Amino acid sequence: MAWRKLPAPVRGEYIRRFGEALRTRKAELAEKITLEAKKIISESQGEVQEVIDMCDFATGLSRQLYGLTMPSERLNHRLQEIWQPLGVVACVTAFNFPVAVFGWNFCLAAVCGNSIIWKPSPHTEGCADLTKEIWDSVTEDHKDLILIVKGGNESANDLAQNEKISLFSATGSCEMGRCLAPVVATRLGRSLLELGGNNAAIVCPSADMDLAVKAITFSAAGTAGQRCTTLRRLFIHQSIYNELIKKLIISFDNLIIGDPFHPSSQVGPLLNEQSYVNMQNRLESCRSSAIRIHGGERLDIDNGFYVKPAIVEMKTHTNDMNTETFAPILYVMPYQHLSQAIDLQNSVQQGLSSSIFTNNLKESELFLGPEGSDCGIANVNIGTSGAEIGGAFGGEKDTGGGRESGSDAWKSYMRRMTATLNYGSDLPLAQGVEFDDK
Repeated sequence: MAWRKLPAPVRGEYIRRFGEALRTRKAELAEKITLEAKKIISESQGEVQEVIDMCDFATGLSRQLYGLTMPSERLNHRLQEIWQPLGVVACVTAFNFPVAVFGWNFCLAAVCGNSIIWKPSPHTEGCADLTKEIWDSVTEDHKDLILIVKGGNESANDLAQNEKISLFSATGSCEMGRCLAPVVATRLGRSLLELGGNNAAIVCPSADMDLAVKAITFSAAGTAGQRCTTLRRLFIHQSIYNELIKKLIISFDNLIIGDPFHPSSQVGPLLNEQSYVNMQNRLESCRSSAIRIHGGERLDIDNGFYVKPAIVEMKTHTNDMNTETFAPILYVMPYQHLSQAIDLQNSVQQGLSSSIFTNNLKESELFLGPEGSDCGIANVNIGTSGAEIGGAFGGEKDTGGGRESGSDAWKSYMRRMTATLNYGSDLPLAQGVEFDDK
């Protein structure tokens, strides 16, 4: 209650201090992320920077929580839109981005006047503890603005059921969303869901080949394929298919796979044995329908589950391609016409991220138009992963429809109030209704 009473710019000042504290402890928090999530240290540093950037964004936002003023049809009346805090926000985060997704939610929720209950992944609870410690270091009076609840599915379900939770924000698999969204809906609560992605890219004949290879390699192999925005399906125009495949195989073969703490490593290990088993099962399932499979084998590095990212050349879009496997598997297919590639891209249940590589204006505009990508994120001449905080992040269909991070995503953390102000002496009614004293 005390927090929501603070003027928004004062709340913004606390978020600014949080960002400064994160800057001084960036290396420490990044090392914790790499230790628990196993992503390479460069990506962990980038993740902490993302939270810092969100702090900067939210600090500025604290002076821009605008509401519209609308003209009234009644004499001496004014209509005004006012945005108020929701209350308590629950934030369930996944292992692969253990602090960035929290930062998206916390910075916006807090500057809008809300408190947050954070349930981190059981794999990355140390990241949550350290982040909370950093927040506590910048405030004496508002340490309880962040409360951490630990545990697995039961803890998440408890938060979904809790009627005191005004907004239930969850990042994870589509299966998780299907389980928890009905629980929140039963109590007519609000959900903000950012779920799975089965992302695709299209490479057109006019594309810059070298740029495309670099972007595809990072999008498909970065974070060992353990991003919701990881590139999983690639459609290449048949006229450049053979040339591009050769370049991609070379690029994948040249990836430096190893200790995620080593600065030269580009790909670290999978999270655990189950992730490795899931990858191998999917590759085995593809063998009967694939033309060729390049990579996918486990590498003898320490005791971790290091794998060589796989390229799977397919004849047709199979059921295996409809399922997101959280591992570095890139399915590749040729296409003849752009409309065909767009239809294939949109054929899956998820709708998170997509991209097209082209130097043809008509092709890029078609891709971004109403008959193009059906995803929440659509990129031209960049990969599917690596979104900036300035845009609203999220996707459509089974991805959940939620939006986090930048743009006007802050509105999800507030309730809209429409106020009518009568500063006259009469009481005219809207739509010309007459109700005079008889």
